[in-house]
Amino acid sequence: MKILDELLSGCYLIDPGPIKDRRGYFVKTFDQEKLKACGIEFEVKDAYYSVSRRNVIRGMHFQTRPYAHGKLVQCAKGEVLDVLLDVRPGPDFGRSTSVVLDSQNRYMVFAPIGLAHGFLSKKNDSLMVYSTSSIHKPDNDSGVRWDSFKFNWGKGPFIISDRDLKLPELVNIENSF
Repeated sequence: MKILDELLSGCYLIDPGPIKDRRGYFVKTFDQEKLKACGIEFEVKDAYYSVSRRNVIRGMHFQTRPYAHGKLVQCAKGEVLDVLLDVRPGPDFGRSTSVVLDSQNRYMVFAPIGLAHGFLSKKNDSLMVYSTSSIHKPDNDSGVRWDSFKFNWGKGPFIISDRDLKLPELVNIENSF
């Protein structure tokens, strides 16, 4: 497991270093000691996955305090454009970036508390696996409307949930962190 890039402050692109042999490959999706050795303090409290059709946008999501959480995400099948948005107070507020995650590169992204996360599914049946540092609390669910910050999602039409369409715009996000 090694860090390939710092995408935003404290947000890392990680290569889990798959083990390959004649049978295929084996990927260790979580190693707390190796993450700590890379400078990432992260304890898993919740884990889940989603499966999305092509052109689905999920996001941009985060949880507010006291249940704010860091996330470790990976695309186990298919391909996504993974998008991160800094919503922490300070000079990087509103800064965004993206990276392609797919079943070929097997990269993971660690997003610390204070980043909104989302993705655009580029293929049918894209499987995203998430581990978070706090338990999901629906009352603390929050996010930023996908089209309210400077990011080029590409050409639609996109499939977006009613919930995500009702998220506040970035300019209306209060200090949640």
